[in-house]
Amino acid sequence: MSKIHVYFVPGLAASTGIFEYIQLPKDKFEMHYIEWILPHPNETISSYAKRMCETIKEENIVLIGVSFGGIMVQEMAQFVNPKKVIIISSVKSNQELPTHMRLAKATHFYKILPTSLLGKVNYLARYVKGRGLLAKRVQLYNKYLQMKNTNYLDWAIKNVLLWKRSVPDDKVIHIHGDEDMVFPIKHIKNCIVVKGGTHIMIVNKHKWLSENLPKIILE
Repeated sequence: MSKIHVYFVPGLAASTGIFEYIQLPKDKFEMHYIEWILPHPNETISSYAKRMCETIKEENIVLIGVSFGGIMVQEMAQFVNPKKVIIISSVKSNQELPTHMRLAKATHFYKILPTSLLGKVNYLARYVKGRGLLAKRVQLYNKYLQMKNTNYLDWAIKNVLLWKRSVPDDKVIHIHGDEDMVFPIKHIKNCIVVKGGTHIMIVNKHKWLSENLPKIILE
């Protein structure tokens, strides 16, 4: 039996390093990783998604996206006709966005967000010491947030908030943590719930994902 090619897209601004602990049986799956690219000025999310597909050469692939990567793989699906689309810690439509994100859209607050501060997280790491929750989160952000280009960050945040998909695709498989604070579970419908899963469960629930993803893909 030929291997199933699985393509992973990380969360907003994150590197594909967030998938370093995810393991799929090598005799059944070939794992690929797609890094973020810089958007063209005023580029639509559909146009960007098409460019993200340029490295995909196989057919009947599986797309797996985390957070904003989950939104992106749903957009990419129209160009590559995947076998399955799986999203983790993400949303299937703009109806699943939390209230404060909808408010940011309505008020255009996203236009004044200081996205350049994300590029300074490495400096913050120098001053946050110890083993506390804040220190651990800063260390994670410093390790995995690699795309710190302001143009990309402005574009990505805008396209999360202005995503036009209002009706979920029933074929999309959604895995979500019940302790996700970015996309709270109360707004999410029709998903596989991971108990204790947070928005970064791709890292701290990697054992559950590595064990269950093969079964979900092969079902």
